[in-house]
Amino acid sequence: MRILVVGGGGREHAIVHSLSRSGGVHTIFAAPGNAGIREFASIVPVRADDIENLVRFARTEQIDLTVVGPEQPLVLGIVDRFEQEGLAIMGPSAAAARLEGSKAFSKAFMQRYGIPTARHRTFGAGDYDEAAAHVRACGAPIVVKASGLAAGKGAVVCATVEEAIETLSFMLREQAFGAAGEEVVIEEYMTGEEASVFALSDGQEYVLLAPAQDHKRIGEGDVGPNTGGMGAYAPVPIVTDALLRVVRDRVVEPTLHGMAVEGHPYRGVLYCGLMITEEGPKVVEYNCRFGDPEAQVVLPLLADDALDLFEATARGALSGSALSMRGGAAACVVLASGGYPGYYEKGFPIKGLEQAAAHRDVMVFHAGTATDGQEDSGRSGIVTSGGRVLGVTGLGGDLREALDRAYEAVGRISFQHMQFRRDIGKKGLRPS
Repeated sequence: MRILVVGGGGREHAIVHSLSRSGGVHTIFAAPGNAGIREFASIVPVRADDIENLVRFARTEQIDLTVVGPEQPLVLGIVDRFEQEGLAIMGPSAAAARLEGSKAFSKAFMQRYGIPTARHRTFGAGDYDEAAAHVRACGAPIVVKASGLAAGKGAVVCATVEEAIETLSFMLREQAFGAAGEEVVIEEYMTGEEASVFALSDGQEYVLLAPAQDHKRIGEGDVGPNTGGMGAYAPVPIVTDALLRVVRDRVVEPTLHGMAVEGHPYRGVLYCGLMITEEGPKVVEYNCRFGDPEAQVVLPLLADDALDLFEATARGALSGSALSMRGGAAACVVLASGGYPGYYEKGFPIKGLEQAAAHRDVMVFHAGTATDGQEDSGRSGIVTSGGRVLGVTGLGGDLREALDRAYEAVGRISFQHMQFRRDIGKKGLRPS
């Protein structure tokens, strides 16, 4: 079987790694891939949002299944375009991907179908004064979100009214996020613990994967600006079987039902980002794909054949039965460039990659890496090329063992100005 994975980050490395473990002989391509993915896949120098050239490649290379990692090509309609050509692809249509592509749409959708979420209002580019008045009336803390795609950095938790009004000006007047910030959603600040629940849906049937917890803030103790994610672990003790049934009944099934009613059956990965409040689970956001770095802990725990599962999702052939997950836990620690999520330098050599991955229960997923052509000089030839550089995942019989393995491996890796959080998974270690 010939498989194409679209994307080039840590999530896509985890997807490629899971597909490489599938039974049988398969050829995997990755576009554009990265320096780590090339161990398992042939690299295709095509951007993830270059849909026409991806279609051309899939036709020419007779690709049997395409798996899309990032959100942007999904929102741009890559699934619709591939299906026009009769090419099998796993992911939602552009219409269904609006659940992530437009927070204004997703909030209105949740309201239509009674899906629990924060109280909110949406404001357009010409509504700055009205939005500021709304913030003053609500008080703080309060959350201001760019409606469109903003690489995980468009949601700002504002501790004061002044900060919220500055954020509104930043988004609506200064257009800091471009088109993504032409609409903003202002919502109440929810308290509780966050969790991510993933469903694979073929448009009719669905299955749930292990719940995970991401760590969005740059600093330990959940302080500082939001990032694309500084680490994750799975499963999440707070998401008990009973709570997962509530999420299924009040969030997952109404979401899939609503999309079908509106004429856009949801096929692919549905990510439900939740806040577990005293009133029960509420939706913080939807994603239309695997999370990053949640994919780096959820996929390694999958006992079923990933290729069979992804193909069944794309072709409408899920059985609806529960997935088989391996026991134990997984934890991922993200190693980031100094200065991230602000300005950072690139091109620093990375040391210790082979030593870190020497343990069979450790995986080092590349996110922002590149090659420098120096593999024969006694170095790995791998250099930093992004804000989030690596995701180091450890597996264990429990979360403590998984974390110990991940952090032990982290200790073997170094590059100039490397930063990481030392408290990943701490919430999962607390007594119930």
